[in-house]
Amino acid sequence: MPLPPLHNGRPRRSVRLPVYAVPLAALFGAPLGMVFGLASGCHSSGANAPPAIAFSKIPPAAEGGRERVATLAGRVTGALPGERIVVYAKSGPWWVQPWPDQPFTAIQSDATWTVSTHLGFEYAALLVAPGYQPPATMDLAPAVGPGVLAVASVKGEGFLPTAWKPLRFSGYDWEVRTIASDRGGMNNPYSGDNVFTDASGALHMRITRKDGKWVCAEMRTTRSLGYGTYVVTVRDTSHLEPASVYSMITWDDNGDPHYREMDIEISRWGDAANKNNAQFGVQPFYVPGNLARFTAPPGTLTHVLRWQSALASFKTLRGPSDLPGAPLLFQHEFTSGVPAIGNAIIYMNFYVIASDKSPLEKETEVVVEKFAYLP
Repeated sequence: MPLPPLHNGRPRRSVRLPVYAVPLAALFGAPLGMVFGLASGCHSSGANAPPAIAFSKIPPAAEGGRERVATLAGRVTGALPGERIVVYAKSGPWWVQPWPDQPFTAIQSDATWTVSTHLGFEYAALLVAPGYQPPATMDLAPAVGPGVLAVASVKGEGFLPTAWKPLRFSGYDWEVRTIASDRGGMNNPYSGDNVFTDASGALHMRITRKDGKWVCAEMRTTRSLGYGTYVVTVRDTSHLEPASVYSMITWDDNGDPHYREMDIEISRWGDAANKNNAQFGVQPFYVPGNLARFTAPPGTLTHVLRWQSALASFKTLRGPSDLPGAPLLFQHEFTSGVPAIGNAIIYMNFYVIASDKSPLEKETEVVVEKFAYLP
């Protein structure tokens, strides 16, 4: 007997009916509510039933971000060998999860699937045919179409508290991180209490110990300032332990492929024997010529980034000023790999990295006297 015509790469069902709501309880035998399985073909029992997707674990609804992740899980019925799951999270556009270069989630032998997704206000799971290449982002909700055999979508369950709290520093509006981050490769907790200004207007960023974990500090500008000169004056950092990192970086969450990141970083990167405790960088750091390392001496230092089209000029000066006559300690220009401004904002971070040689031993802080921007 000849096979029926193919639809999206699978045998076509004999009947096409409208989209149906698939009760989760019907798939799992538990009254966990209802999700919506969107599929082409008829909705009936037996071998002719179209594929369907249901969720068993739903993340909260929250603004997305690089470090905010949770588990999305479910089950698929009617999948054929070679078919996979693709997940999207909606935070503004729909973003493929967990990363554009890792878009596929395998279906296990018991028909279940699990993925670590960045958070969003809504989530969608797609059953896709072999060879399907999902776009990194979508403006419209995912739907059944060429290569997409079934879609289920669901809103996040409950809401998380905001990840940021406001702060005014040096005449600019900032946001202070209040949730965990994987900055530096460790998923450290962060606290809004670890960033504050004193009576003189100086900014304090602290690493503290709580419940056996190091709690870090991070803040960001609320808007992109554009091309220009960025200046940050920092009091003596010679006391910092090798496993701590202070940095001022440029960052654009939507800036492919390396987030428009450039760095001023003070750290020995976990090695007490490392005499170079500071560096300027353009990402990716592993490209030859993208890092310029140097030794930052004790005392108050002023670090400067002049960002122009295709040119990033860095320098560090001794003292609280970048005015003419300030003693120059180190400077470097990058002319290759310099990102366009895009929507890049400024982050300041004070965090801990893993170190077997010199693990962090005590609480500490960095004091930033001022931040300035000149167009």
